[in-house]
Amino acid sequence: MRGVLNSLGYSGKVKSPTYTLVEPYHITGLDLLHFDLYRLQNEQEWESAGFRDEYDGQKIFFIEWAEKGGNSIPQADIEINIKILPSGRKVELHANTTTGERCLEQL
Repeated sequence: MRGVLNSLGYSGKVKSPTYTLVEPYHITGLDLLHFDLYRLQNEQEWESAGFRDEYDGQKIFFIEWAEKGGNSIPQADIEINIKILPSGRKVELHANTTTGERCLEQL
């Protein structure tokens, strides 16, 4: 997340949302929400937290441990999979929607 925010010009501290579940960032006209769902026990916790209300078609969501939100979380436009290797990391990007495809074409 830090790399994405820095590439957009964000120079503030990037905090992990492990305990708060979500950290909001407002950068160059974009509203980004970074979620870490590791601590959720089930998808009802996602629902009761009111996160569904944040889906307005304008915000960008980065969700770690999205599977913990179950079917309550809509399909991601882009999935980012990071694999830790003995000497670095391997990152794979996969578009799930036409919006995701358009985004990846811009990279």
